[in-house]
Amino acid sequence: MGLKTSGSNLRVDGEALWADLMETARFGGTPKGGVKRLTLTAEDRQVRDWFVKTCEELGCTVSCDSMGNLFARRPGLDDSLPPITMGSHLDTQPTGGKFDGILGVLGGLAVLRALREAGHVTRHPIELINWTNEEGSRFTPPMMCSGVFAGIFTEQEVLDKRDRAGLRFGDELEAIGYRGGEVCGQHPIAAYFELHIEQGPILEAEELTIGAVAGVQGMRWYEVTVRGRDAHAGSTPMPLRHDALLASAHMIAALAEVARAHAPAVGTVGLIENRPNSNNVVPGETFFTVDIRHPEDHVVAAMEAAFQERFRAIAETGGVDVEIVPIWDAPAVHFDPACVAMVTDAAREAGFAPRSIVSGPGHDAAYVARVAPTAMIFVPCKDGLSHNEEESITQADAQAGANVLLGAILRADAAF
Repeated sequence: MGLKTSGSNLRVDGEALWADLMETARFGGTPKGGVKRLTLTAEDRQVRDWFVKTCEELGCTVSCDSMGNLFARRPGLDDSLPPITMGSHLDTQPTGGKFDGILGVLGGLAVLRALREAGHVTRHPIELINWTNEEGSRFTPPMMCSGVFAGIFTEQEVLDKRDRAGLRFGDELEAIGYRGGEVCGQHPIAAYFELHIEQGPILEAEELTIGAVAGVQGMRWYEVTVRGRDAHAGSTPMPLRHDALLASAHMIAALAEVARAHAPAVGTVGLIENRPNSNNVVPGETFFTVDIRHPEDHVVAAMEAAFQERFRAIAETGGVDVEIVPIWDAPAVHFDPACVAMVTDAAREAGFAPRSIVSGPGHDAAYVARVAPTAMIFVPCKDGLSHNEEESITQADAQAGANVLLGAILRADAAF
């Protein structure tokens, strides 16, 4: 491993980090310059294979647990100590960008590369983690496998999840060859740090480079089915219709009103299916999702009660039935103050003025925080845009975030 050296002058290779970001964007790359790399697909297997090969070339050993979570381990001076860890996810949205999630993985890779090139040996082992199915775009809910790791979900309930095509999670995990032997959740962690793009506009608007993330807002997801009655569009008078789609439209508008009434809350319908989806048939059934979020759990609960009351009133008026099924509840998370301070101190040492910020999106760190001291680092993205093929960051900001990650890792190595 070489002689142990001082970590204060260590810096990541920004050019290599950017090259890795561009290289991995090939796996599932879209014509518009984004990435479609849904979890447990061939593209996911390809980027995992690249990740394993690259980590092994840096002298790491890579293990895989029963949920497909990957752990690339760099030995420390005392390998009996639990590892200081970092990571994020490699999967994307159907129309995702090049940086969401994977910046945290490749930023961690840049940290491993910097340690190796400097011959710096940490006290703890250092591990880089790729969490399976953070996005939840193919298998719902999101953050499922960090959730199993943290005891939020059982292994079997996740293995039995099915996508919209009816394909089973466990079968698809086996098919790509990434179901490991280690039982998920039995892997020790001393601390965890996650680098991520902000996915919002605050850092860019304030012309800041680093966000020290204090926590993650609470969020709940629901599946809503509205049942009316199919009817001929030409011969069914308006007062006699039981139009599921019209009622759903009113419900979606009502959700937006509820969110605005609980500012800074947000409420979103991001998926909708209409049946029978014919141009001359009054729709008899719709299915859509609801996503509500706020930094305080009691506000999320109030939003839930408000939108459900509104939906039921709209259903009664429209002569339809509504079924609302909660499918995910992620309470607000407050990250470990000591780990947040390590991020803040690392940012200041690197010459940045860190801003305390609360994450609107969910992240694997929110679940890991339940079982290990955890913090996150944000860097800005252009126009706050994410979950979009036009998602964009600068090479300088990517390098800055990775350097702050490196500084936080070294501080954690000394503190734990």
